[in-house]
Amino acid sequence: MNKQDRYRLGNVNLAEVRNRNELRVIAAIRKALEELGNPELPEKSLCDAYALALNLLPARYAQRGTIVLREPIREAHVREAVGKALSQVLVNPKE
Repeated sequence: MNKQDRYRLGNVNLAEVRNRNELRVIAAIRKALEELGNPELPEKSLCDAYALALNLLPARYAQRGTIVLREPIREAHVREAVGKALSQVLVNPKE
């Protein structure tokens, strides 16, 4: 089974269903790393920080074309989750 087929259910492509926090977390990590002087982290550490931050936030899944009327997760909550995730990864980096 190829990568695209793993997200298919019958004729429906579920790959378009995304966690709305993903881009917010990426932006917050980018900003946090800039504030830390842009430390160079191994790829696995960045991926771990990204996954951990997402897991610290409530999931907000939506499909393409969904209209979002309000965003219950505040930017401060996103920054807090990213801060916790980066702190944990910086203390215990993966090689």
